Amino acid sequence: METSFRTNYHLFLPSYSVGADCYREIEAVTKPFGHKAVVIGGKTAMEKAKDAILQAVAGTSIQITDFVWYGGNATYENIEHIRSVQAVQEADMVFAVGGGRAVDTCKVYCDQEDKPIFTFPTIASNCAAVTSLSVMYREDDSLAGYYFLKKPPLHCFINTRIIAEAPEDLLWAGIGDALSKGYEVQLAARDRNLFHTVAMGVALSHCCTDPLVEYGAAALAACREGRPSYELQEVALDIIISTGLVSNLTTGPNCEYYYNSSIAHCIYNGSTVIPSVVHNHRHGAIVSFGVLCLLTYDGQYGERDRIMAFNHSIGLPVTMAEIGLREEDLPALAQKSSTVTEWTCTPYAMDQKTLMEKILECDAAGKTFLKKFQKTLD
Repeated sequence: METSFRTNYHLFLPSYSVGADCYREIEAVTKPFGHKAVVIGGKTAMEKAKDAILQAVAGTSIQITDFVWYGGNATYENIEHIRSVQAVQEADMVFAVGGGRAVDTCKVYCDQEDKPIFTFPTIASNCAAVTSLSVMYREDDSLAGYYFLKKPPLHCFINTRIIAEAPEDLLWAGIGDALSKGYEVQLAARDRNLFHTVAMGVALSHCCTDPLVEYGAAALAACREGRPSYELQEVALDIIISTGLVSNLTTGPNCEYYYNSSIAHCIYNGSTVIPSVVHNHRHGAIVSFGVLCLLTYDGQYGERDRIMAFNHSIGLPVTMAEIGLREEDLPALAQKSSTVTEWTCTPYAMDQKTLMEKILECDAAGKTFLKKFQKTLD
């Protein structure tokens, strides 16, 4: 059994506020770090959150210097543009508003500048708002690599009213992405003698799957109606906080240790070289199919079939065709997959041929499932 052991290490974890009125806490949380804040994020996200943020800071010591678009993708080129904006330079801290790529862009900028960052996710689609990791892309949308932060964001404000008013498909994709966390972490950590911090992360990863399966459909229904609900809040906390804390606990500084993801994200990262897949399907949808492939690769057929049924129940993919993946794409996907960090995050050696075979095996199981489901309707 391999032993992972570290001495003299540190861990920084974010705090969070959740609820339809959680922006009321902005001043109390942020004022120890200054008075001037610049809001950086996606155009739509800032439009949705702008009034709520301005109302929350009105009459307080917090001044918003400007609302700045992050550039549309998590690239180093966009970080340089942000760095050149005067309102950003003058701010004591950054309020990062929006989805994963907007937040990841802000995180890297703030890490490089040693500037305090607070996050305001407007969608529950990923855990970027609380993690010490940014996923960076090139201008052509291919994966550039991971940027490991010194610290995660200081605090995350999860406004469930804004999340409930976001497009349903973003929450849907967030559920698909979060489905990977438990399975990937537990696979990556299997047969390892884990030290304290990683062991906590693995234990917490067991809390990441069942809330999605139990509350996912009801949360989507609430989002469809634009209504904050208990189920929506539970799913949002699972997607943003539970998976995010697991990420922080299972990822070491500069990737000194990494148990945060595995085969499902190998498949997603591999798909970034296939434009017909990555440009037409959401990250979480591709990852959710990757989860089924992981469970197939690892021989967890009963669990795969359970999650396959759940995926189908909320419209997540169970076959290659549903994410636009063709058999002839698999060599390029497998080759790219073999170059990413997650390729080594398994208790056994991976190889490209087996990965392709298991994807096809999973696809066949998905087709069989769909045929049986159709028969029940006929």
